[in-house]
Amino acid sequence: MVESLQRRLPQKVSTAPADLEIHSKDEGYPAHHPPMAVVYAEGLEDIQTTLAWAREHRIPVVPFGAGTSIEGQVIPQGPALSLDLSRMNRVLEVRPEDFLAVVEPGVTRKALNEALKGTGLFFPVDPGADASLGGMAATNASGTTTVRYGGMRQNVLALQVVLANGEVLELGRGVRKTSAGYDLKDLFIGSEGTLGIITRLTLKLHPIPEHIHTLRVFFENLNDTAQAAYAVMASGLPVARLELVDEIGIKAINRYLGRSYPEKPVLFLEFHSSTRAALEAESHLALELMREAGAVSIDAARTQEERTAQWEARHQSYWALVNLFPGKEYLSTDTAVPISKMPDLVAYSSRLLRELGLTGNILGHVGDGNFHTLVVCEPGDPRAEEFSLRLVEHALALGGTCTGEHGVGLRKKKYLPKEHGPALAWMRQIKQLFDPQNLLNPGKIFD
Repeated sequence: MVESLQRRLPQKVSTAPADLEIHSKDEGYPAHHPPMAVVYAEGLEDIQTTLAWAREHRIPVVPFGAGTSIEGQVIPQGPALSLDLSRMNRVLEVRPEDFLAVVEPGVTRKALNEALKGTGLFFPVDPGADASLGGMAATNASGTTTVRYGGMRQNVLALQVVLANGEVLELGRGVRKTSAGYDLKDLFIGSEGTLGIITRLTLKLHPIPEHIHTLRVFFENLNDTAQAAYAVMASGLPVARLELVDEIGIKAINRYLGRSYPEKPVLFLEFHSSTRAALEAESHLALELMREAGAVSIDAARTQEERTAQWEARHQSYWALVNLFPGKEYLSTDTAVPISKMPDLVAYSSRLLRELGLTGNILGHVGDGNFHTLVVCEPGDPRAEEFSLRLVEHALALGGTCTGEHGVGLRKKKYLPKEHGPALAWMRQIKQLFDPQNLLNPGKIFD
């Protein structure tokens, strides 16, 4: 059957075992399932040809970018094509005067920022991994700078999308605001490839801040660290990044990178200011707040080299933890709550780990109420799943969500009925409207 698709798309359809293996998994979900073939699309027509073949043979299509998702979004659930968009990697247009760029979905965030050098602008959304921008839009990715610049939904102005029937839609406009009709663009952001294939993005760019100041602040315990983070947000300071790493994370960093940081919970803070005078005043207030919150050690950085060194621990924390517990499985949670409830959820997470006898690392983007717990476990350990369930239930009770940025994929869909109630049935109807044959990434978000 695949041979007929290979004839339609010569040199673009692979059944090589290595290609199937790469497209059978993502970065965090434990189960693997290879597709029946991988299509390396190089343009809009390739995608339409693939979808036409899929309709004829009733074979599902799973979009694939860089494979950096962690909730199983790119893993086929049966015989399926993996539609790899990494060859659609051109920056089509940069318009500095309009603060926007137009890109294909396979462009990665690092490649875009490299292309922006010399413009005085940058694209701020940073999920950590060098993910593709199409994949970041499909999962509504965010990251360390979300507290100031927002996630993908706030930074995508327009999309070109191909529907399951092959129709091409232009959604949104290259403007900062519009009130013209239903906002279908935002419907596709975060839809995880279940409604359509993103083929072009118009993105909002931001001026590179002229004055940046960062702090690394250690505390005696996790509760003080979380409360200090809330105090910073409540102060109204122009926080660009506010990240937390607990003592296990710092221990892992010390071993992984050969450092000697205090093995205590730490906050990483970064401020982007308009003037030197404003930066000095903001830095002074931040230091006062940290001391009042019980900081035991504060390191400031002003040069790029100092900032890079300071952020090293946060950026390397995931791989450091994986290295600290070789041969183990990891369950990565991703809850978010209203900012005032963040200290409560952090404390609950820590207590729950102890109660269940689990080892886990708490880290994340506490400035926007979102944090992760990386739970270390043996394969199939039911305690890890119990931890995730109880943490989500507590987050929902606090008015939060089961996922702040990872997305739903396979792992989080069991929590959606409780979070969304009757609205979930309307989501199913939207899926049926756009994809009546259920060809686009079936089994993700809901069964």
